[in-house]
Amino acid sequence: MSAYQSIILLSTVIAYLFGSISSAILVCQIMGLPDPRTEGSKNPGATNVLRIGGKKAALLTLFGDMLKGALPVLAGSYFGIEPLGLALIMFAAFLGHLFPIFFSFTGGKGVATLLGCLLALSWPVGFSWLGCWLMIALLFRYSSLASLGASLLAPILTWYFTHELVYVITLSLMAIILLIRHKTNIVKLLSGKESKIGRKKS
Repeated sequence: MSAYQSIILLSTVIAYLFGSISSAILVCQIMGLPDPRTEGSKNPGATNVLRIGGKKAALLTLFGDMLKGALPVLAGSYFGIEPLGLALIMFAAFLGHLFPIFFSFTGGKGVATLLGCLLALSWPVGFSWLGCWLMIALLFRYSSLASLGASLLAPILTWYFTHELVYVITLSLMAIILLIRHKTNIVKLLSGKESKIGRKKS
């Protein structure tokens, strides 16, 4: 194994470990809130933290989850790691969020971490993703639908702005995983039971 390959391997492992730090669980512990894995939807993500702890806790969780995706990719870019290595780092951070080794492999759905990866990889891609999310959210008022729609468009946006096939393949795989992680939301969307943005559950 060459020195460069060793750096890629080490960076990928560090990205996974960094991604495994659960922002939702740590924020809830620090703020004296219930464990998000036991309350609400039982998903350790910003949306569930919003339900059980309010906007401040949710924003901190969202920022932390985005940072987990952004920092490893930014570090890899800074040290001159090539696209294949950056794609591995991005995917590792994403998997760390979904299956955190520090929290019994019980993680979130990965949307905020994906966004953090995209913003660090290519800011035009990241902001285009945000634009797609906002457009779908404004039209249909479903956060989950906006997240899924924007994430499915991520490979296309990435190809348009970067023309790096390895990023497109990696983001396509990440989008498929996001679909699987949102299985419950998809069922609720199809049955008309998914909660809309701004509408409280009765």
